Amino acid sequence: MALTIWHNPRCSKSRETLALLQARGLAPTVRLYLEDAPTRAELVAALAKLGRPAADLLRWKEAEVPAGLTRTAPEAEILDALAAHPRLIERPLVLTDSAARIGRPPEAVLEIL
Repeated sequence: MALTIWHNPRCSKSRETLALLQARGLAPTVRLYLEDAPTRAELVAALAKLGRPAADLLRWKEAEVPAGLTRTAPEAEILDALAAHPRLIERPLVLTDSAARIGRPPEAVLEIL
């Protein structure tokens, strides 16, 4: 099973999630998404695996949220914001071949293993 974590080492939840996976003997591919930003297509694919709207993947309290963008905005507008500002992506995101989970709390990712 392919296992990837979109990771921000400065985030405690991201570090906890990575440690949780490693403690279970798993060696996920670590993608430092702030340095290697996902494309819009990768965001769409991740959301399909997550089974949630783009609004759930956006960190709404960050300063980079475009003025006027709301949770009820069209998916395309939210995806544009996520693609333009990877810091807005909720972290960590753990992906397998067929599913994804946001590691908040870190134990949530265990559902897809």
